[in-house]
Order: sequence, then C-alpha cells, then structure tokens
Amino acid sequence: MSPPRPLGKSDFSALSEFRYQMRRYEAFSEAAVQAEGITPLQYLLLLHVKGFQGREWATVGELAERLQAKQHGVVALVTRCEAAGLVERRAHAGDRRRVEVHLLPAGETILTRLAEIHRAELRALQGVFTIPDLS
Repeated sequence: MSPPRPLGKSDFSALSEFRYQMRRYEAFSEAAVQAEGITPLQYLLLLHVKGFQGREWATVGELAERLQAKQHGVVALVTRCEAAGLVERRAHAGDRRRVEVHLLPAGETILTRLAEIHRAELRALQGVFTIPDLS
C-alpha cells in the first residue's frame, strides 16, 4: 500500500466545509431540541433508547457507549430524564443487576416530533453534507 498523498488546499477546504456543515446541523439540532424544552443530551438519550437495535430499551452501559460518555454521567442523565417523565428504569427480567431504560409516552412524543424535524433538515442537506475524499 502506498503512503497517502500530501494534503493540499482542496483537502483542507473539503475538511473545513464538512466541519462547517456538521456544526450547522448541530446548531440547528440544539435550537430545535431546546424549543421542545429538553437538552441536546436528553434528546440523544431518547434517540438511542428508541434506536437501539433489536429491542425497545437499552442499558445504561449501552447508552454510555452510544453517547461516548462515562457511565456515572449517563446515570445522572437518566435520572434527570426520569424526573422529567421521559423515561423509566426497569429491572431486567433475567438479571436483576441489569437495569433497562425505557421510553415513556411523553418521551416518545417529544422524540417523534424532533426526529421528524431532524429528518427534514438532513434531507435539506443532501448533497451539501458530504464526506471529503482524502485518499
């Protein structure tokens, strides 16, 4: 395998544009989420619970991985979401040491509204938000 070619001006421009579009999307997302009365991290927690493959719940450890956060921080986040009536913890039926995080109807409603808004924004970004080719 040959070494990668040196980075040129067009590579830096492509990386800059990618980061700019990514940040624009994040800023859009932050504003949309805050308009619903939750924080960006709360939205991501709800999204990862609902989006977890193969089931309708996730463990705190799985959510910590998805959020790229420390487990104790995710426990605090789950506690805040639970206090807001967005999620609930349930003991796992087969292993009482495992705790499942489930969406509640209020969390599902907010998540659905936000996911629809985010999907529309992503569609608007199609063709603009591309991954740079740095080969």
